[in-house]
Amino acid sequence: MSKFIVDHMEDGMHEWCVLEYKHMLMNVGADNLYFSSLSDACIETMPEELKQAHCHKEDVLHLPGVEFKDVCLLDPSATEPLKPEDADTYKYFLFGGILGDDPPRDRTKELRKLGFAGRHLGPIQMSTDTAVNVTKRVVVDRVPLDKVPYIDSPEVFFSKHESVNLPYRYIAETKEITTKDGQKKTIRKPLMPPGMLELIKKDNDRSLDF
Repeated sequence: MSKFIVDHMEDGMHEWCVLEYKHMLMNVGADNLYFSSLSDACIETMPEELKQAHCHKEDVLHLPGVEFKDVCLLDPSATEPLKPEDADTYKYFLFGGILGDDPPRDRTKELRKLGFAGRHLGPIQMSTDTAVNVTKRVVVDRVPLDKVPYIDSPEVFFSKHESVNLPYRYIAETKEITTKDGQKKTIRKPLMPPGMLELIKKDNDRSLDF
C-alpha cells in the first residue's frame, strides 16, 4: 500500500494538529503514516495513539528507507492533478503538516524547493487530513480525483442561531436523518475529525468573548 508522509511545520503539537493527525491515523493506518521533522517537544507531547505511526525527528530528505525518486509532493501549485496511476510510480505521498490559513499562505514552498515531483488535488484548499484522505482514495482505492464527493465551504450549525463557515473543501459524507414530522431525509455533511466541531465551537466562543 502507498505510504503517507506528513512533514510537521507547526511550532508545537496544537489541538487542531492532534485531531487532524488522529483522523489520518484512522484513515490510512499506523503502518502507512509517517510524521517527520518532529521536535523533541512535539514528540514528548504527542498522544500515545499517534506514536503508533512512524515518528521521526529527521526531515523528509533523511527518513530511513525513503528514496527521493519515490516521493510525490501534494502541492497546490503543481501543474498535474493526482491520478490513480501515480501509485504505480510513487510509493510515498508527502504533505505539509500545517494548519490551513484563509486566505492560503504558500507554506508548501518549503517542501517544493527540495525538488520533489508534485501533484495537486484541485483548486480549493483542503485541511491536511482531508488532503491525506483524498489522496488515499485516489492512489489506494483508485477513485479518480473528480469522482471523490466534495462539499465546499460548508456552514456548520451549533444551534438555531449559531453557525460558522469553514473556508475549505471537505469530503462529503451522506447521512439519513428523520425529521421532526417523521420524514426520512438524506443530508450531506463534511467528513471531519472526531472532536473537531467541538474545538471549532470552543474557539468560536473564545473569539466572541470580549
